[in-house]
This record gives sequence, C-alpha cells and structure tokens, in this order.
Amino acid sequence: MNLNFNDFQKQDIKFDVNKLQNAYKELLTIKGFSGVDGVSNFGAISLTQIPGDPDSIKGNKARGVFWTKPDSSGKEAMRDEMIDESAYSEFIEDYKHTYFKEVFDVLSSKYKLGRVRILLKEPRSTLSWHRDPEPRLHIPIITNPGSIMVIDNVAKHMPADGSVWITNNTKYHNAFNGGEENRIHLVACVLDYKFN
Repeated sequence: MNLNFNDFQKQDIKFDVNKLQNAYKELLTIKGFSGVDGVSNFGAISLTQIPGDPDSIKGNKARGVFWTKPDSSGKEAMRDEMIDESAYSEFIEDYKHTYFKEVFDVLSSKYKLGRVRILLKEPRSTLSWHRDPEPRLHIPIITNPGSIMVIDNVAKHMPADGSVWITNNTKYHNAFNGGEENRIHLVACVLDYKFN
C-alpha cells in the first residue's frame, strides 16, 4: 500500500500558539459560552461571513456541501447545500480585536480563503467519512496525541505548535479525537491551492 503523506502539507508560516489559545478563550467569552454546550453547528464558530449577512454563518451554511458514503453499498451521497466560499470575505466585527484577525490578515495575504472557522471536536468523537469541494487549511490550537486526521488510508496528528497545514480534503477523510479534552483547530477553506 502506498501511503501518501503529501496530502498533509506543512506551510512555511508559524503563529504564536499561546496567543491562539488566548484568542480562543476570548471568543468563548464574547459568545457567552462557558463550554462546548453553546457551540452549535457541529462545533463551529465562524470568523468570517458574507459581508453584511449574519445569516450566512447559520445552519447548513456553517457546514457547506460535502459527500459521504453512508452505508455498505459504497454509493456516494451529497449532504447540505453548495455555498459560494469566495463570498465569505468579511471578518466578523465582534472578533476584530482578537489575535485571530491578525492571523486572518496574514493568511488572506497568502491564500484565497473561503470560510474561516474555529472547529471543535469533542473528546472521543469522530466526523463522518466524507470529502469536501476544496482543500482545508488547519492551525491546531488545542490538541492531544489521540487527535488524528485520516486522508485515504494515511493517519496524521498535527501538533498545536503554531504550524499551518493544508490538507487534501477533496479526498475521502475524517478526523477523530481519541483524547479526553476538546480538539480545537482554526480551519479555512482554501480556494487556490493545488495538490500534486
């Protein structure tokens, strides 16, 4: 079996992980969350939206379209709805004073971004086996050795050390948190990145 670690590409950018963790705590305070109970939409806090449209980050629009193989037939099924990722260009006003705005400014100067979100994976939980329309940029903020992403048949842990990764989410993948604390990543859709 050929294991393709090329589907996880570490970028030549680094951020301050302590500032990222503090910014995440600020977000929870701003939103009035004391824990994961208030974080809805499969554990997503959107940092960007369609300009002037706060509804663009609610419900299905927080998730966006993906494809999955829900049963033993192996037949692919589409879930949720197509959204225009390139329209999500406005950084949400409530968070502009946090370190995430600086991170967003640096990333958007280097990549064409779609939605930028903070994604939470609760302890001992997993995503479905699915594929997305575009690659994803990941910055792990809080993680543990049992937090693993699998693309095709390759499993990888991305440490919370300020590193930036781009993952090939156009292939079938999932992420699971086998630890006993929340896994928190900044995740952005990347619209102009090509894997070899």
